[in-house]
Amino acid sequence: MAALTDSFTTIAELKARVLAFARERDWEQFHAPKNLSMALAAEAAELMEHFLWATPEASRAVVTDTTKRQKISEELADVVIYALEFANVTGLDVAAAIEAKMAANAKKYPVEKARGRAEKYTEL
Repeated sequence: MAALTDSFTTIAELKARVLAFARERDWEQFHAPKNLSMALAAEAAELMEHFLWATPEASRAVVTDTTKRQKISEELADVVIYALEFANVTGLDVAAAIEAKMAANAKKYPVEKARGRAEKYTEL
């Protein structure tokens, strides 16, 4: 099987692979939205742990270390896998959800007010 890359792999393909993996193991019985959302949060926390106490500059350096990069990659994969399985279980369309959220964010954070600023939209 050819290696997957962002440039050529669709979200639908990833969702199908994640779903097949869970079905082969009869794990769908455990994949309630509650459980998946909690697993997603736990994996996100494991990803964050790699950057705990690092300055912004140091956090950029962490991802260039070969050993740490591999572990970070694994945690990112866990986060995305749980997010895709959450989408599978709930019937949510990831691309449509992202498009809708980006449109909403564009209204909250117009370029002329938000460019180069980190404040929340209520503070712009």
